[in-house]
Amino acid sequence: MKLYEKTAHELHDMLVAKKISAVELTNNLLARIDEKESDIGAYLEITRENALATAEKVDAKIARGEEIAPLEGIPCAIKDNICTKGVKTTCASKILENFVPPYDATVMEKLNAQNLVMLGKANLDEFAMGGSTENSAYHPTKNPWDINRVPGGSSGGSAAAVASGEAIFALGSDTGGSIRQPASFCGVVGLKPTYGRVSRYGLVAFASSLDQIGPITRDVRDCAMVLNAICGNDKMDSTSTAAPVPDFTESLVTYVKNLKIGLPKEYFVSGMDKEIEDAVIEATDVFEKLGAKIVEISLPHTEYAIATYYLIAPAEAATNLERYDGVSYGARVDGVDVVDMMTNTRTEKFGEEVKRRIMIGNYALSAGYYDAYYLKALKVRTLIQNDFTEAFKNVDLVLTGEMVNDPLKMYLQDICTVPTNLAGLPGISIPCGFTREYLPIGVQLIGKPLDEATILRAAYTYEQNQNSGNKIAQ
Repeated sequence: MKLYEKTAHELHDMLVAKKISAVELTNNLLARIDEKESDIGAYLEITRENALATAEKVDAKIARGEEIAPLEGIPCAIKDNICTKGVKTTCASKILENFVPPYDATVMEKLNAQNLVMLGKANLDEFAMGGSTENSAYHPTKNPWDINRVPGGSSGGSAAAVASGEAIFALGSDTGGSIRQPASFCGVVGLKPTYGRVSRYGLVAFASSLDQIGPITRDVRDCAMVLNAICGNDKMDSTSTAAPVPDFTESLVTYVKNLKIGLPKEYFVSGMDKEIEDAVIEATDVFEKLGAKIVEISLPHTEYAIATYYLIAPAEAATNLERYDGVSYGARVDGVDVVDMMTNTRTEKFGEEVKRRIMIGNYALSAGYYDAYYLKALKVRTLIQNDFTEAFKNVDLVLTGEMVNDPLKMYLQDICTVPTNLAGLPGISIPCGFTREYLPIGVQLIGKPLDEATILRAAYTYEQNQNSGNKIAQ
C-alpha cells in the first residue's frame, strides 16, 4: 500500500481504526526515502531509529485504547534550521556541521507532545539565504516533478520531501517567501503564519523581524492541523503574540459567498509568465463562480519592496551571524592569533551567498550609511504595511500568483512574497494547476493579521472545487 501518498488526516483515521500501525506507516515512508532520496536530496540527515522508536510508542498507546492526537504517529520532515535536541542542526552550513542543540525549539516541544515521528532534517539554502536550495553547503535538492529543476527555497528540502512522498508533512521557515515559493514550485500547500503567531524560539535566526515557522502539507486540512499544533504564545519569544488561537480546522468550510478578494495591479508586472497570469485569472474565475467578489486594489509601494527587503534582511542577518566566530560554538579553523582564527573560520565555513548578505548588511549598517539605507528601508517598510492596512479596509483577502521553475524569474517571484513578510501578514500558497511542461503552479492568498482562518477557508473552498491538492510526484 502506498501510504506515502495519503494525507495526514487520512492516515490519522486509519491509525485510529487500526487499519495500519504507526510502525508500518513509518517503514513505508522510510522505504520511500530509500527509493527517492538519491534523486531528490531532500534530507541532510535521516533519523530512522528515533522515528521507529516513536512509532512503537504510538502503537502501544493505540493498543491500550488511548486516544491519539491528530498528528500523532504521522511521519514528517523538519527544516534543518529548527533546533532538535540531540539531533544535528546545521542550517546547511559547514560552520554548524557538528552542532547538536542541547534543547528543542518550541515548535518541536509542541510536536513532540504529540509523539512526533521525525524522519529527518530537511535540506535548505544555507542559513535560509536563497530561493532554490542550491546554496546548501552539502548538496542541492531537486524538484520531484523534474529533477533537472530546482524545488524553490529556502525550504526546498521540506517541500520536495512532501511532494515526493518522503514525508507526509514538513515544517519550513519563511523570511521572504521561503515556505510559499517552494510549496508553489513543488505543487503542495505552504503557509506563512502572521508574524508572532508561531514561536521563533529555537529557529536559527536569519532576519529576526521577518522569520516565521510554518507548515508544508499535502492539502489544506493538513495545513490547518499542523497550524493547530504549532501556534500559541511562548514566553521564550518576546515577539510571540498573546492572541488566542482558534481551532483552524473549524474554518474548513466550502463557503466564500460575498468574500471580497483583492487583486493588486502592482503584482501583475512586466515579465510575469503568461501561464502564471492565466492561472491567476482562472483562480479568480473560480472564486467568482462560488460567490466571492473580485476587487482590483492598489498597493502603491510594492515597487520598493524588493529593495527594502534586501536592506533589512541582510542587515539583520549580519547582526545575527556575528555569533559564528569560531569561539562560542560551531566549527573553528585555527590561525596564528584570534583575529586570524576568526577570519579563517568565516572564510572557509560560510558559503558565498551568506558572505554576500553579511557584507551587504554590514554596509547598510555602517557609519555614514545607516540613515541613507537601513533607516530609510524601515520607513518604506511602514509605507508597505500601510498599503495593506488600507487595502484590507475594502477586501478580506489579497490574491496573487506564484512563479514557476525559471531561475531568471525568481526576482519577480519575490515581488509576490516579500511584501507579506515586511507587513507581517499570513499568506498561503495552494496548487492551482500545471504548466504545459507539467510543472506545478501555485496561487497565493494573503490575509489580515491573525486571520489565518479566512485564508484557510478560501484555500479549502478553492481546493475542494478544483481537486487541486494531494498530488504526489512519481
